[in-house]
Amino acid sequence: MGFLGLGIWDFLGVFFLLCPHSPSGKKFRSKPQLARYLGNAVDLSCFDFRTGKMMPSKLQKNKQRLRNESLHPNKGKPDLNTALPIRQTASIFKQPVTKVTNHPDNKVRSDPQRLADQPRQLFWEKRLRGLSASDVGQEILRAMELPRGLQALGPVPDDVTLLSAVASALHVGSVPVTGQLSSAAEKNPAVWLNSSQPLCRAFVVTDDDIRKQEERVRRVRKKLEEALLAGDPAGSRGQDE
Repeated sequence: MGFLGLGIWDFLGVFFLLCPHSPSGKKFRSKPQLARYLGNAVDLSCFDFRTGKMMPSKLQKNKQRLRNESLHPNKGKPDLNTALPIRQTASIFKQPVTKVTNHPDNKVRSDPQRLADQPRQLFWEKRLRGLSASDVGQEILRAMELPRGLQALGPVPDDVTLLSAVASALHVGSVPVTGQLSSAAEKNPAVWLNSSQPLCRAFVVTDDDIRKQEERVRRVRKKLEEALLAGDPAGSRGQDE
């Protein structure tokens, strides 16, 4: 068998296949031992110690990796160090570096109320149209009568939908319910609408309105008490108030 047509890698593979012991009497039991013995004279990155052969696939991958590194010599890892740089001037004393930023206080400002409030669809009150309350007998209860000062605005069709919108604003909203304060909302509510307020004209609740409502609640409670004492809980059904 001749070795004239073999390269350095083929010769190395044939040598370790035929001669497990080197002529000098050294015996290598692992690839790291062989690499330490040969040093930098031979590249063993593609050499398979178990079979004693060079692996062409590994050699091709190494060539591709070296080619990519040569095409991108300036590619490196991002510098995440936030320490101030040091002046690279020929001076025996350390010269400080001033860091200039657009925000000297370096504080992140956030509005918690803005994050808590979810965006709403324009004229979402229209989805409340046609909803009504009913009793255990599936009979629709009489709707409440709104005060005269509470008037609908925009595409709200009736007082029932407006009542549902006001009730939703009282239970879900976190701001006082005042109605649409801007007069421009009556001309073009799609542009000048305040989404945090129900679709009604601006109104003011006076002390007289509060006293009237308290009196109505007192009368209704009195009638309910009389009906419960009489043993007829359904007697209050159909009352106007």
